Amino acid sequence: MPHTEVDLILANGESVDFSYQVGDGDLISVYPVFEAFDISSVVRVRPQALRQTSFVLDGHLGRVARYLRLVGFDSLHSDAWSDYELVSISTDQHRILLTRDVGLLKHGVVTHGYFVRATEPRRQLAEIIGRFHLADCLVPFARCMRCNGLLRPTEKEGIAHRLPHRTRGHFDEYWICTGCEKIYWQGSHHHGLNEIIDQAQRA
Repeated sequence: MPHTEVDLILANGESVDFSYQVGDGDLISVYPVFEAFDISSVVRVRPQALRQTSFVLDGHLGRVARYLRLVGFDSLHSDAWSDYELVSISTDQHRILLTRDVGLLKHGVVTHGYFVRATEPRRQLAEIIGRFHLADCLVPFARCMRCNGLLRPTEKEGIAHRLPHRTRGHFDEYWICTGCEKIYWQGSHHHGLNEIIDQAQRA
């Protein structure tokens, strides 16, 4: 088990860190990460929990990175990043490192990380939401699925020249990414996206 998946170790009822030497007759209890609960007063394993949940994902998790953005979580991903770059982003920006490579989580400087067990993207999303107890934190359609930028409402008149002709005639509400300026509206794909969101909420 990677050390990043351990949040609390109790030795005979007292919180200890990884340097504790186990003695004969010790009662040891090990607990997983509690990102959704504040146990900072007792935890000794890591400096602090991450109350502002954000992620960086390895190259195997591109689709679930888009899904995490869909439900509102700040999620960085690039196929080009090396292991060193992923570790640096995780530690420098205080992001939870999500990976399908358990060895990546064994870097000693990584304090917050999780090995994603599922292989299908929708199940991966549900696993992550459930594992970190984030079902009550979802903010659907708040981020750009392409670049992770925040979305803001925009007037139709200002972007009409960028819209397909049929779209202009059928929709009046639009959102634009503050990063890449991609335009969003509630088109035919909206129903499928809502199904993904519903599955995440049920996690």
